[in-house]
Amino acid sequence: GTVEIGPREGFGGPQATIILSSREEPEHGKSRLHLDVNPTDRDQDAELERLLKLGARPADIGQTGQESWHVLSDPEGNEFCLLKARIDPV
Repeated sequence: GTVEIGPREGFGGPQATIILSSREEPEHGKSRLHLDVNPTDRDQDAELERLLKLGARPADIGQTGQESWHVLSDPEGNEFCLLKARIDPV
């Protein structure tokens, strides 16, 4: 299956969406795509807890521990950053 992330209007609407699709075989090598995500309906701590429950894991890429973001990897090892919420909750 696929999962679409974006506004309620969906693909072709006024804002961009991201469509994630599963593959039968894993991709080899380092990912060329890096996503930074912002929670919009909860604070950063609540979103971190939710992502960890979904299978994300902390990733160490040399952070100092003073960053305002969390570096995570998905279950397949793709790294992404969880930023602080920039938008007031809906």
